[in-house]
Amino acid sequence: MTYLDLQKDLAEQGYVASDDLAMALHLAVTLGRPLLLEGAAGVGKTEVARALAAARDTRLIRLQCYEGLDAAQAIYEWNYQRQLLAIQASGKTGKEAEAQIFSEDYLLERPLLQAIRQDTPPVLLIDEIDRADEEFEAYLLEVLADFQITVPELGTITAKSRPLVVLTANGTRDLSDALRRRCLYAHVDYPDRKTELAILDARCPGLSAQLSGQIVGFVQDLRKEDLVKKPGVAEMLDFAAALAGLGVADLTEDPAALMAAMATLLKTEADRGAVPAEVAQRLAGRAA
Repeated sequence: MTYLDLQKDLAEQGYVASDDLAMALHLAVTLGRPLLLEGAAGVGKTEVARALAAARDTRLIRLQCYEGLDAAQAIYEWNYQRQLLAIQASGKTGKEAEAQIFSEDYLLERPLLQAIRQDTPPVLLIDEIDRADEEFEAYLLEVLADFQITVPELGTITAKSRPLVVLTANGTRDLSDALRRRCLYAHVDYPDRKTELAILDARCPGLSAQLSGQIVGFVQDLRKEDLVKKPGVAEMLDFAAALAGLGVADLTEDPAALMAAMATLLKTEADRGAVPAEVAQRLAGRAA
């Protein structure tokens, strides 16, 4: 399979990948290396993993990172309640009881352990890794380098099949050099006009070419405004769906409907204040 084949497979799942991104994904798949995707929120990084899993007809396993995430929540933990009940039922104590309860029967798999124990390689999405603490990155290194996890009571568990790992980061904090060395890298930016039109056509095929062009032009100009939260691809698609639902055929014809649909694009009070009706009309006129 070439990167063009992969690009075509992703397109069939509704994801339009640039040549650079398709090549990076192709190399990650071919070399069996994790791929780190960096870029602003809303550019479609998470969707890459979903489309890749769908294109390869395999399972998507997602680990959403956040501050305070620890190994128990990401890798594994013991089912303490069941362990306690087992001890009470058996009447065993000491090492005899430990040998019984620290076994596979009481092991709760979390996303990372699930990913390396699949018979068929899944896509493992480690989303927003830069939101997790630096300490958590250390937990990841063993997984990303050797695709294995050590459970002290059971030993080292090696992957049955290597997952396809996609990590995303929004630039919340700097990632460690050790993590970056273990990954291939691609930067994902907002799509250009041609790509965003292709995305819109793939997801909302019923729109006229004129309205599609206006929507993409409007959203791309809106991103140039001084906004706290710039609208991403998903918001652009929501905007298109809202306009279709309101019966809008031209952005300049119904200012009230346009402002109503802006609820899909502007997500903070400051941004709503930064784009009053006259600004929206100006942008709509430019996009027409």
